[in-house]
Amino acid sequence: MSMGGALQSAGEAARQIETVTWVLVAGGAAIFLGVMALLGASLRQRKGAVRPAHWIWGAGLLLPGVLLAALAAWTLPHTPAWKPVPPADALIVTVKAHMWWWEVRYRDPATGQDIATANEIHLPVGRPVYLALASADVIHSFWVPQLAGKMDMLPGRMQHLLVQVDRPGTWRGQCAEFCGDQHAQMALHVVGLPPANFDAWLQAQARPAAAPATGLQARGRDAFLAQRCDACHAVRGTGTAGRLGPDLTHVGSRFFVGAGTLANSAEGRQRWLAHVQQVKPGARMPSYDRLDDATLHAIADWLGSLQ
Repeated sequence: MSMGGALQSAGEAARQIETVTWVLVAGGAAIFLGVMALLGASLRQRKGAVRPAHWIWGAGLLLPGVLLAALAAWTLPHTPAWKPVPPADALIVTVKAHMWWWEVRYRDPATGQDIATANEIHLPVGRPVYLALASADVIHSFWVPQLAGKMDMLPGRMQHLLVQVDRPGTWRGQCAEFCGDQHAQMALHVVGLPPANFDAWLQAQARPAAAPATGLQARGRDAFLAQRCDACHAVRGTGTAGRLGPDLTHVGSRFFVGAGTLANSAEGRQRWLAHVQQVKPGARMPSYDRLDDATLHAIADWLGSLQ
């Protein structure tokens, strides 16, 4: 899993930003070195040999002005293009930001129905992807440094971002606009897959949740429903249709729970269920520490089986 920054690009838009960044760094270094060289030369000159106004106009204005103008002229055509209409072959993915998690939706090519997931975006390598970005509550900002620049997500407005993944891999993203108490723990992951693997993943995501395979899993599902977790969370195939929290139909296949907060392991899921408000204070989910360990273990085991 890549945790690198914006200078380790995995797509064309990020690569253009990386190129612009290095050119601007080089231009800034040239301006600094040029001004320092002229300053050093001025200190070596005998008094009165050069008028101070010449240094001010030459080193202070003309040199940096010319270089900055040249950098600006070069930068404009090299910034990633904004396209109001997606390419004909683009995959369209809807991403809606919530406090503090990410709702992700695809269109099932077979049935036309929505496929809902959360906190992870799986993309096919080599295909343009048109991200439709929105917010359910406050201003958020979508940022996966290796793929593209930041894009604000505004309530009541649909933004978009065109990206393309050039190689398989996994990259961490982050909300880049302060949005409340748990802004720092509002992460997401983008997974680049070969096209055939992506198609298989999407088909799997379109299926309803698998039936419990063990008695422990059946007990976990029953406890999940008895605690009315389905009031906020949907698990397709169980008759639940909650929309306030993430869709959990295939939660067991994700890397993390709590939008990048805890690893999606048996221990991580059980800790999340029991101590949400300790792990992520302010999250819109109560802690279930009132339940006994056996019940929490059963729910965590059932959620982990939802692959």
